[in-house]
Amino acid sequence: MLTLDEALSRLISAVRPFPAAEAQTVSTFDALGRVLAEDVCSALDVPPADNTSMDGYALRCADVAVAGALLPVSQRIPAGALGGPLQPGTAARVFTGAQLPAGADAVVMQEQCEALDGGVRINTVPSPGQWIRRRGEDVLSGSVVLARGERLTPQALGLAASVGAASLRVARRPRVALFSTGDELVMPGEPLKPGAIYNSNRFTLRGLIQALGCDCTDLGIVPDRLDATRGALRHAAQGHDLIVTSGGVSVGEEDHLRPAVQAEGRLDLWQIAIKPGKPLAFGEVNRPDGSAAYFIGLPGNPVSSFITFALAVRPVLLHMQGVTHWQPHPTTLRADFDWPLPDKRREFLRVRRNDSGGVDLFANQSSGVLTSAVWGDGVVDNPPGQPIGRGDAVRYLAFSELLS
Repeated sequence: MLTLDEALSRLISAVRPFPAAEAQTVSTFDALGRVLAEDVCSALDVPPADNTSMDGYALRCADVAVAGALLPVSQRIPAGALGGPLQPGTAARVFTGAQLPAGADAVVMQEQCEALDGGVRINTVPSPGQWIRRRGEDVLSGSVVLARGERLTPQALGLAASVGAASLRVARRPRVALFSTGDELVMPGEPLKPGAIYNSNRFTLRGLIQALGCDCTDLGIVPDRLDATRGALRHAAQGHDLIVTSGGVSVGEEDHLRPAVQAEGRLDLWQIAIKPGKPLAFGEVNRPDGSAAYFIGLPGNPVSSFITFALAVRPVLLHMQGVTHWQPHPTTLRADFDWPLPDKRREFLRVRRNDSGGVDLFANQSSGVLTSAVWGDGVVDNPPGQPIGRGDAVRYLAFSELLS
């Protein structure tokens, strides 16, 4: 069996990022979750001039040698207004964000001042530079504020806006086709006949794809026939970058996905040393013009499908868009459970953080128990054959790291 790292290396090596020519220009307002196709450089200093971080009084420290000094107020400068040079021996009334008048070297907050008729009493001795935000202390003109390959968060959009970027060049969204195979599958709302199950993977995988900012085309449930499966693959390859399926890639007589992909392109069926998960199919489905769509077939068990998507499909979709740092960041936490009989494979145990700083284990770790993925907020990434005792340090991966 391949290790997870070996499988990821093969996937990332085989999948080509979108070419720069396919990048799109979008409004910064609409760029949430998109991936930058080029660096964002600042054409200005932020802030563009020294300004006050407090409501108060701008002054010269030399004019306040002792607490209680009285100064006339020579001007009033709200944010957005430009004051004149500060006259020696006077103070300027300033408000948060206001540009500092020339000659002032400190700001005293209003709580430490006493307003008088036409003047102000300064009840503390100021220090040079206090409550002043210096020009360029956040961003210097010409610097890269957001790097190509970065996925845009709300705070990144705010930073782009702060340097005047009204639009951004981003990678196009991956186009993903999703379908399920299996005559036993029915949709919620339909009668559940004997031997049938509701198609949970369709909802889980569609949500995971959309949460990564991809365009998802849901092609529904394909009948368990070779001709129908081949037709679905040909249809899915048109206009899509990646085809994702769950189940149907084993060697049973009713598992038509494997021969269908082999007939329409190529297929590698890997056994990965992880639990849950193990089987993963990767290949390509040919198009009439000689190009191909990538194909990833996931296991059919709900938790296996969910975990394998997080570990293998997410990196592929981010890599397509030029993201280079897609690896999740583990946290070391305390196990508040015992796991005395580990598997020989690398395990991803569904857990939930507790109020005492540890993690609790969901009681049933079966690959068919989807409630574990809803109850939990992450997984313990447990090495092969590693028993866990209560109090041991474990590697915790949050779902927020694995699914976004």
